[in-house]
Amino acid sequence: MVTFLVKTIANAVALAVAVWLLDDITLTGDDTADKALTLVLVALIFGLVNLVVKPIAKLLSFPVLVLTLGLFTLVINALMLLLTSWLADRTGLAFHVDGFWTAVLGALIISIVSWAVNMLLPDGD
Repeated sequence: MVTFLVKTIANAVALAVAVWLLDDITLTGDDTADKALTLVLVALIFGLVNLVVKPIAKLLSFPVLVLTLGLFTLVINALMLLLTSWLADRTGLAFHVDGFWTAVLGALIISIVSWAVNMLLPDGD
């Protein structure tokens, strides 16, 4: 339970940094509390997408991952961010990623920030 909470907080912080740094990743809301709730819900969707869809995508793209020495993982991460944006739109959450290259840059930012936040937060071990 603690690990799940830590990962959700790390994802929410990482998504917030990506929204802050990139103009084409948008988060809208009436006030700060609304935006924070939306970020947490989007972080939950993002975590679910990474838990369910990402392993399947990595398995299916294994030859390409080997051929590119793992760099294709960045493309997979970008696709997971675009899928999260699509799912957020379908559920009525005000989070949107505009374009593939924005998703690539956003995925890179999210990966770095979530790694750093995970290093700072306790994981229950």
